[in-house]
Amino acid sequence: METATYTVLLLAAAAFCYRLTVGPTLSDRVIAVNGMLVIGMLAIAAYAAYEGAGAFLPVLVVVSLVGFVSTATIARYIERHG
Repeated sequence: METATYTVLLLAAAAFCYRLTVGPTLSDRVIAVNGMLVIGMLAIAAYAAYEGAGAFLPVLVVVSLVGFVSTATIARYIERHG
């Protein structure tokens, strides 16, 4: 089951990587980076669940807050500068 989880996450990361390189607009690229951040968070959460290690959960909280703030900042930039 662990292999299937990581395989699906790898496929999703590859799709976001494709969107990051091909995306015609800055908004597409920002969404791709945010999606890759979420995929990374899911990989950490899956690892923590399979290993039974709760030490990674504060890391997930910090990464999610940093991701939210950075996405909001870039969205504000795009809104102002087109």
